Amino acid sequence: MSGQGSTARVYQSDDQVEIFSAFTGVSGWLPEQAPLAMPRQTFDDADRQVTARLETRPDGLLTRRFIVFGATVVVALLALIAPVILCAREGFQPLEILALAIFAVLILAIACWFCSTFAGLVVMLTGREQDDMDFAPYPPLPTRRTALLMPLYNEDARAALARLGALDASLARLGASDAFDLFVLSDSTRDEAAIAELSACMALRAHAGSQLYYRRRTENIERKAGNIADWTRTFGGAYDFMIVLDADSTMAGETVLRLVDAMERNPGVGLIQTAPTIIKAQTLFARVSQFGVRLYGRVAAAGLAWWAGSEASYWGHNAILRTRAFADCAGLPELEGRKPFGGHIMSHDVVEAALLRRAGWAVHVTAALDGSCEETPPTLTDFIRRDHRWCQGNLQHLALIGAPGLNPISRLQLAMGCMAYLSSPLWLASLIVGMAMQLQGPVDWTSFFYILNPQFSPFMLASLLGGVMLMGPKLMGFILVLTRPGERKAFGGTRQILKGMALEIALSAALAPILMVANTIAVIKIVSGHDAGWSAQQRSADGLAWKDAFTAMRWQMVTGVMFAAGLFIRPDLATWFAPIVLPLLFAAPIAVFTSRRAVGEAFGRKGWMVTPDEDAVAVSPAVLFPATRPVAEIEPARAFG
Repeated sequence: MSGQGSTARVYQSDDQVEIFSAFTGVSGWLPEQAPLAMPRQTFDDADRQVTARLETRPDGLLTRRFIVFGATVVVALLALIAPVILCAREGFQPLEILALAIFAVLILAIACWFCSTFAGLVVMLTGREQDDMDFAPYPPLPTRRTALLMPLYNEDARAALARLGALDASLARLGASDAFDLFVLSDSTRDEAAIAELSACMALRAHAGSQLYYRRRTENIERKAGNIADWTRTFGGAYDFMIVLDADSTMAGETVLRLVDAMERNPGVGLIQTAPTIIKAQTLFARVSQFGVRLYGRVAAAGLAWWAGSEASYWGHNAILRTRAFADCAGLPELEGRKPFGGHIMSHDVVEAALLRRAGWAVHVTAALDGSCEETPPTLTDFIRRDHRWCQGNLQHLALIGAPGLNPISRLQLAMGCMAYLSSPLWLASLIVGMAMQLQGPVDWTSFFYILNPQFSPFMLASLLGGVMLMGPKLMGFILVLTRPGERKAFGGTRQILKGMALEIALSAALAPILMVANTIAVIKIVSGHDAGWSAQQRSADGLAWKDAFTAMRWQMVTGVMFAAGLFIRPDLATWFAPIVLPLLFAAPIAVFTSRRAVGEAFGRKGWMVTPDEDAVAVSPAVLFPATRPVAEIEPARAFG
């Protein structure tokens, strides 16, 4: 697809073809084709599973899993003791049985998260996060070629290419540019977005250390997954590895070289997924995500890596893949039936990881590498829109959990992805059932004051255990940073970290009921046949209009009013339901307040939820370096003379 002919096929607008053809007279936008077969896989053949032992499979992996999942069951049973005793006093009623069943599912998921994260804390405190994948501190220059892929879909091209430019400059500084090619893979449907993309590509190409290529699809079949698959079938044969980025992500050159070196030394590894941190948060909502991921995320990733071993997952970006392995065994099938459950697979990443593992390739997640970054939606409403799409993609996996031939851990990860969204309607159902049970009894003001004068009882112990499980992962991240003087100083010291944690916990607690209702609505829409579609993701914003906030949060406020009505009948329950009801009633103001960039920056200036990345403080040698020259946008007319 090199040369003028291929460019004319990619771009449909006559004006664009004239502009692009003029440029290709100087240098084509695409390299020579290097076709690679990528057949679609099926899920109906158990014989496709390769069961040979993987070279990078950690020793004692079964023991690790027994520890994590055994502890999960024990902790969940301990949390169930108190509600079972309370319900058994006067005999189990139908509503009580339903409440216990819902609670058992939820507490099992929370206990699993807690135990996995605790394993990650132990791993990182003992400095064993590199045991499974021994990344070189100073890797040699690559001997094989790698493609860096950045898919775009009606994005801010200038911002996206600036991130890619930072990565290119980092590789150039390390003298590794010749081993990498950059590909901007556009699925943009708007002509003005395509013009902006080309303009930004030209500006970067003028001084990039690596060769930069640009391609725009006119048929957006299978979305991002189809875009990557099209590239693999057309150009993948020329590259041993590919690193997939998102439009809002970038990586340090040191991190990229360590990933490539690990792939070269371990020919049985098909994929290595890094644990990205969030950077460049400006609004208060984004700062909550940034601080939480930066402080707590590594511990959770280390826990997952510890028990998943060579059978881990893929998050769709900031990961390196072995190109031929991906082509041979990760071609996505089409699901039977109509949307939203049928058709093309939306949440493709975890399915591709399962297919790679089924074919005998190792799949690893690592928490040992810094220098892997992404950005996050700036407002609550943007986050909810993105989550709705992810919810549909994950619920599609319900049909794949029992597919023949998949590795058991792959099935578990598919189920965990589904549970991430099904937990919201289950939580809401548990609250409704709990309220219904309480409305059947008389007002008891002792329960209103119980929180001020708790008594030693099974109920108190269960409440304490539940709180520990919910707060535990956050405390574990805090403990890890405290044990690392360099990181503690980079965060601003213990006092600053405690301030940030207090605000992050408070805001996360306020946002949790709002997201619970949002995810419940998403599940209801998907189950009733509504397709989430594919809309461009909002990467930056400054403020949410009040009208839009009230429209977006209407179901949250309606739910809050319904619970408040129940509290008029049982006002003694107000202390227990206030953390749920108040955020729901004030969902619109919370959405507006957290969307203001000025508010987020004001908290940052006061030292609330400040992360090392904001001050360009590195806590390891793998850091991001800015481009040597700014990536300025060039007007198309000037670009082509």
